[in-house]
Amino acid sequence: MKKFLATILFSLFLFPISLITGCGGEQVADKPASNFSGESVKLGMITRLNTDEKNMGDVLDKAAESLGSKDTKHLPKFYENFSQMQMGLESGDVAAISTYNCVANYLIANNSKFEIVPHFAINKLSDYFCFAVRKDETQLKEELDKVIDQMKSDGSLDKLINEYITNPEKGKTPPKVEIPKTEGADIIKVGVTGDLPPLDLILPDNSPAGFNTAMLAEVAKRSGKNIEIVQIESGARAAALNSKLIDVVFWVIVPFGGDMPIDLDKPEGLELSAPYFKDNVAVVKLKDSK
Repeated sequence: MKKFLATILFSLFLFPISLITGCGGEQVADKPASNFSGESVKLGMITRLNTDEKNMGDVLDKAAESLGSKDTKHLPKFYENFSQMQMGLESGDVAAISTYNCVANYLIANNSKFEIVPHFAINKLSDYFCFAVRKDETQLKEELDKVIDQMKSDGSLDKLINEYITNPEKGKTPPKVEIPKTEGADIIKVGVTGDLPPLDLILPDNSPAGFNTAMLAEVAKRSGKNIEIVQIESGARAAALNSKLIDVVFWVIVPFGGDMPIDLDKPEGLELSAPYFKDNVAVVKLKDSK
């Protein structure tokens, strides 16, 4: 397993949408209301590539207003990975974190001190998961689209979603995924954070696990290519892709719609595969002490 360590100033991407953060000039209660209605909320989120915390807050406020909530202000705080974000929540650095519904359910199933914030406007937003490649890699994009289309047609994609997302073994770590190898075949290097179960996870023995990794196993099996996983920081994914250190990364399309930004993070030079999975945003907080 290779580990690619990269640091990028300002222009960093990640996989996942919003997280609750600090209160610019307004006091955030020590014990916020269960749905933060009418408050300025510190929201933890994975670092975005093409925007900063203030602009992201404005985008979320506008999205929430379009969803019928005008009285809650979002104050994002960016984190480099999900583990750091979770620590920020537990330490009180942020009041809540925004992630995907499947990740929130996994987190809650494994730790009873967390809960999903009820009736939070941006929980209605949906993200679409796909692969990203360099724009000049048209053949690779076509191969990935072909695998996704085959899996949709033969029901294997629905089966994986059911196994890893809809009906996983509660409280269990996703099992190791065996990625088939073909001697002498071309290699596709895929950047994986390994820090976002049940989507992708690097186990203590460096084995890959999770839904996205199971997708890679299908890509290897159906395309006849060898998949090599490169563990990277979330914010380094786009730079690693554009510099040709890797060939594929997981990407999320944020289709706010209307006059909202669509695909807010996508940098120049990237092409996206067809989406293979959709999930709602979920905002998570610590349970109120009794």
